[in-house]
Amino acid sequence: MTRASLDKQPREVAAMFDKVAARYDLTNDVLSLGQDRVWRKAVARAVDARPGERVLDLAAGTGTSSLPFVSAGAFTVPCDFSLGMLREGKKREPWMPFTAGDATKLPFADGVFDAVTISFGLRNVHDTDAALRELLRVTKPGGRVVICEFSHPTREPFRKVYTEYLMRALPSVAEAVSSNPDAYVYLAESIRAWPDQPALARRLQDAGWTKVAWRDLSGGIVALHRGFAA
Repeated sequence: MTRASLDKQPREVAAMFDKVAARYDLTNDVLSLGQDRVWRKAVARAVDARPGERVLDLAAGTGTSSLPFVSAGAFTVPCDFSLGMLREGKKREPWMPFTAGDATKLPFADGVFDAVTISFGLRNVHDTDAALRELLRVTKPGGRVVICEFSHPTREPFRKVYTEYLMRALPSVAEAVSSNPDAYVYLAESIRAWPDQPALARRLQDAGWTKVAWRDLSGGIVALHRGFAA
């Protein structure tokens, strides 16, 4: 793992996602062997959006992750720092209120959302703790946060196989299907460096979220964390 590649500045990360926007959803589907669809359904159940609620979907990319909340009847705001992703999403779903925003300085008033969620994006935020505090700021008292992020497999033999896939197979597959394979080298490295499940739970608590819990998906490849605003 190269330390330099993980020290990308926010503009560099945004530019990286701009380049992969057109084929981002397809690439993720291939690289996850279709598991991303299962993970999205798990997020939708955890968020449990209801008619009349306001939901913030941070790091929404092209808006694919936002559609289940819209279908549930919630007013949903897809927000991302990559303008390329937002433009691609606007082409596909021109009616959705795509919003450009920095996770550490969200362009929303205090306490306006019933639920906030971020899938596979918190890992790419330059200041994770600031983002967790900012998500709390824009959430109503009693509101909820759901974070879906790559994590660490819980069984050692599987963990070794998974690590080999991340660092060897993933970049090779990405080269065949992605418009910017180098981006997936960065993503693989960032997954390895990410905190494990208990560590992320502690960071949520330190940011002010209460009743924090998590559950593993796909053997711990992905973890779903949930918390509530006091």
